[in-house]
Amino acid sequence: MGLQRLAQGVIGVSLAIAILFFAGVSAARYLINRLTELPPRPVFPNDTAPPGGAVPAADGTVPPPDTTPVQAAASGEVYTARVLPAVGIVLRDGPSLDSAQIGGIDYNQEITVLETSADGGWLRVRLNDGSEGWVKAGNTERIQ
Repeated sequence: MGLQRLAQGVIGVSLAIAILFFAGVSAARYLINRLTELPPRPVFPNDTAPPGGAVPAADGTVPPPDTTPVQAAASGEVYTARVLPAVGIVLRDGPSLDSAQIGGIDYNQEITVLETSADGGWLRVRLNDGSEGWVKAGNTERIQ
């Protein structure tokens, strides 16, 4: 009888420790997931424009960037350039950091520059495989 009570006590304590352990792990995972989500950017009355250039509406929402103003490359010509950053550059589907990433271009790869955005900050390029997209200006060097 005494041995049976001792076994029940050991099993009970072991189960209590296991329940506390798994509850702690679950609570920690929940808190980590909640704390790693970025909160929405606050909008203050003195805000003029966020980095994308769009002015927030009264309800705090920011309209998508206008990607229509585009001019031909510097003098209306198409030219060849190569990628300068050793880590390569990101190819996007529009001339904005908010545009989706559609690929990447490796260091020293040759590309064809087709257009420049109106503000001169973005270049529309064509890769050797025929795909097109936008890259941040200043990351290329003209070679022709």
